[in-house]
Amino acid sequence: MADAELVKKMLRAVLQANKGGVSLSRLQSEYKELTGEQIPHKQMGHNHMDALLASMPSVVRMERNRSGEMVYFASVANETAHVAKVVARQRSSKKTGRPHLVNTQMRVKPAAPLVLNAKPQTSLRQPDHRGRGGGRGGGGGRGAGHGDFRQARDMRDGQSEGKGGTHPNKSSNQNTPTRKANATTEKSDKRMTLPSRFQKEVHAHLSRNSQQTSSPSNLNESPGSGKGKPYNPQQVQGRIKEILGKYSNGFWVSKLPQIYRELYKQDLPSEAIKDLETWTHICTVEKPCSSNPSELLLYPAKEQTTTSPPAAHLTRTSSHPPPPQSPPSSSSSPSPPSSPTALCPDLKQKLEELLVKYSNGLWAHALPKLFQDTYKAKLPGHVLENLQLLSDICTIDYPMPDNPKRAILYRRSSAGGREDENCNRRDSSASEEELRARQEVGRRLSNQAVPPLLIPREEYPSVLVVEATNTNGVILRYIGEGYSQAQESMEDEMREFYGLNQSSPTPLASPASGQLAAVRAEEEEEILRAQVCEVMADKVKVYYVDHGFSEVISKTKVFELHEKFFKLPFQATKCKLAGLEPFCQEPAVLKKFETMASGKILLAEILERGQTPLVVLYDTSQDDDVNINAACMKALQDKTLASPLQVNSAYMNVTVRSVCSDGTIYCQPPSRGLAKLNEILEKTEAYFHSQVTSEFLVSRPFCGKVCLARYKGKWSRVEITNLHGSRVLDILFIDLGVQASVEVFELREIPPPFLRDLMAIPPQAVKCCLADLAVSLGSWTPDAVQWLRERVLNSTDCSMKVAKLDETKRCIHVHLFTDKNFHDPTRSLNHQMAQSDLFKQQPDVFLTSHSPTKTSTPTSSSKTCSTSDTSNGSPTSTSTPTKPHLRRALSGTGPRGGGGGGGGGGGGSTTTTSPPRTPPSPLSSLQLPPLLELPPAGNNIDIYVSVACHPGHFVLQPWRDMYKLVVLMGEMILYYNKTEEKPLNIEKNQIYAAKVENNWHRVLVKGVLTNGLVSVYELDYGKHELVSCTQLRPLIKEFRQLPFQGITAQLAGVKPRQWSEEASIVFRNHVEKKPLVAQLEAVQEATNPWDRKLTVFLVDTSQEERDIWVHDIMAEFADELTNEL
Repeated sequence: MADAELVKKMLRAVLQANKGGVSLSRLQSEYKELTGEQIPHKQMGHNHMDALLASMPSVVRMERNRSGEMVYFASVANETAHVAKVVARQRSSKKTGRPHLVNTQMRVKPAAPLVLNAKPQTSLRQPDHRGRGGGRGGGGGRGAGHGDFRQARDMRDGQSEGKGGTHPNKSSNQNTPTRKANATTEKSDKRMTLPSRFQKEVHAHLSRNSQQTSSPSNLNESPGSGKGKPYNPQQVQGRIKEILGKYSNGFWVSKLPQIYRELYKQDLPSEAIKDLETWTHICTVEKPCSSNPSELLLYPAKEQTTTSPPAAHLTRTSSHPPPPQSPPSSSSSPSPPSSPTALCPDLKQKLEELLVKYSNGLWAHALPKLFQDTYKAKLPGHVLENLQLLSDICTIDYPMPDNPKRAILYRRSSAGGREDENCNRRDSSASEEELRARQEVGRRLSNQAVPPLLIPREEYPSVLVVEATNTNGVILRYIGEGYSQAQESMEDEMREFYGLNQSSPTPLASPASGQLAAVRAEEEEEILRAQVCEVMADKVKVYYVDHGFSEVISKTKVFELHEKFFKLPFQATKCKLAGLEPFCQEPAVLKKFETMASGKILLAEILERGQTPLVVLYDTSQDDDVNINAACMKALQDKTLASPLQVNSAYMNVTVRSVCSDGTIYCQPPSRGLAKLNEILEKTEAYFHSQVTSEFLVSRPFCGKVCLARYKGKWSRVEITNLHGSRVLDILFIDLGVQASVEVFELREIPPPFLRDLMAIPPQAVKCCLADLAVSLGSWTPDAVQWLRERVLNSTDCSMKVAKLDETKRCIHVHLFTDKNFHDPTRSLNHQMAQSDLFKQQPDVFLTSHSPTKTSTPTSSSKTCSTSDTSNGSPTSTSTPTKPHLRRALSGTGPRGGGGGGGGGGGGSTTTTSPPRTPPSPLSSLQLPPLLELPPAGNNIDIYVSVACHPGHFVLQPWRDMYKLVVLMGEMILYYNKTEEKPLNIEKNQIYAAKVENNWHRVLVKGVLTNGLVSVYELDYGKHELVSCTQLRPLIKEFRQLPFQGITAQLAGVKPRQWSEEASIVFRNHVEKKPLVAQLEAVQEATNPWDRKLTVFLVDTSQEERDIWVHDIMAEFADELTNEL
């Protein structure tokens, strides 16, 4: 069966490569050239090709030319601009009461569920076992919901509360009647009536392009079985002791039944769970600081306990998340030396300080330089030779088994900081301290408790900014279900309760300070929740707890708040803007924030979760994403320190710092700001030499942050433009126009004595282009770029004359000279290039660069890589640009190894392609990675669904080893961004490294177009992409050790069919970009690893009291759709 989405993507790719339109015959031939197949119009239900194309108005636009022939063009695709309309009713101090609409065209940033924490993952919560022979095992007796169709409650909940639980392999639903067979529905009629319970879900997806829908809810319980059966305590104790010997770091009690069953092929008696706490000579049972009181941790008896239990993270959940232990299987880790010696206390303390700064892990190879820079002393060599010396202060993981020298160190957390190892649980996103603090606030406000407001679990929640008198306390509201929608429903109910039911409600007799009340807002007819702040003679000052402002009103408008309106948390909350802490009350900063953010709906990237979360705000309503934090920081700049360039003016002693592959150049004209910058940076250099402290290490990087990095051995200002996980990031040297990819330990905070002065100096790199050239930016040949670099990068005596200021592109058109003779136009490099043959061999097409997660940095328009200076390990001024990535031709985004960590780096530069000039590479002889190991059929495997088209085709990744992929992609970025592009003869069906957006991926070439584009398949993520042939590199041996992580699959338990778009939406909303448990049904082996296919049941175990079997949802959807037809 043809994949409709893939066909659309490939058609769009061919059409976009032919801007002038194509005939039907040429469209067919180029499609086949790209994919190796004909356009499958018959398989998609159309007798003729033109009928198929006519059914895709979002992809194809058809016009007749003058001769009457039909010509096909690419439609303007809106799918790539993730657009959501958010509507919120907000009252403000300027105008209270009256609801008004706040509309923002917003792109939803791609979620990155774990890439910012490249840590070893432990397992997800496992579902109850269901007999594979019993179909869906619970089809009968379903209730009205469409989520959980299990008959038995999750065993863990009953057992941990001391109740008898259901044995996982004795499902109480195996004897229930199975429901009628699914009627096959081969039609996919877009006009069909959807099942009522799915209408809201599909409509929500189509109208808001949401990535997730509300969790389905229904749990049909049945009495547990196997309660109170007699057992042999001595036998069970002995076995549990054996288990704890294997898992000496401890594990969750909920996992004990599964481990016990796997080892001994018997069920753990439920009564044994209740007896665990009394077996102190066998084990120690501990209740962690968790919002789930029923969850327990199990350790060996106390005299054996030496290490803390494993923990894992799906997203960043606290300011100092504890590091997880390495996966239980240590077969890939090198064995430690036999006789480690102890470290001296002082050395151990210093190393622990460094690990505290890098809570997401620190690579061992970074220790020597980091230690030298921080403590001005050499790290003893035996530390790296015997990392086990550090085992009492950190855990050690080897993510690259073929390279034992590459180890990551994670600081050990205290016992009180443990977190749930079940990464997919959604019970709470707040810390215990946060919950206690917010509950205390609720108690102070009223004698009746109001539940605390929990931070949304999304990495990029939508927020409505109310106001800010201090950037450390910006008042905002979260937008979405459970937040603004719940508030609107409550206020509608309050309006009815205090209006219709009581035509003249009785005012509160004696309002007291701190009391919660219902208040009729001044000049309006809205009833809002408020806290009494001050009581006057006949008036009261109140604070609207859901809207974040105060007002003085008459006592006659204050009423008693009914108890049913205490249930919703107060919606007005505060956040702190990252990077602006030293300037939190600066008038220029607050004025800029008021202009850009107040009253708007923005996206908030949550860096640190706490009582006042630390965030970066983004305005995504325009073509370019605007980093609000970075824009407010730029308000501190002194414009008089910028380069004062004017049209027709000439400037001497200009330094050309960078020449990009698209022809853009970055210059440093003399200015007051440049002189002051050099003076302050020299003082900063001396200051760093005099300080012995770790406080200047950058421990929490984020996009838009300005800090310091070395360039040619000297510290220079940089802005972080993109994050690739927690370790690798892209930076822009803002005073040089040079971009580089570096590791986080290479960055330093700006010391406080110099912070204000450095922030006041505008970037000194001026973006320029050569005027009066017949070729535009992006059409430069590599020869032309190299010619210009050779003449200007090593020159110390350049001059330039300004021809035009292009404000829209923030680029200055100049005539460039290598001497002071700027009066003679014929001596300019512009004239020399125009008269040369440097542009004669340019191809017909050039590519534009674009990133879907752009920053507001105007200078980040070209991607320049740099090699490491061997003397200091920092980027050097090679000024060799990495070829910019192609504007993404395919819709949809998946989790990358760090892309989208908060608004990425570059965008805007262009490049040109040239024909391959070298013989074919012998890629066929390259050794492929080993096959991904899979458990036997019937077993569970924790997975992450990276791509989901429909139940018949999706791509999954092994959840437990995803951190290894993050590490691998970080290594690829560091390696390939520091290598020159070399001509490469690209062959179909061969393996390469390819740059897609800001990341390097391992890809399989599927086809090569004549215009220089290449169709590739991402072997670790399962996505099809189009990239420029200049973006491919040979995949070196080091990157061919980890098995390809993406494996295609189909859903078990449902009949194969042609799934409608509505069904596909429901399926995607339930599985895509989520960690799930897959029960392996069958494996279809193949010659190539990318052709393997699995048949699996998918189970969402993220909810506390139920498992959601996805095939039940899809089978019911198909049944009800058939019935309504």
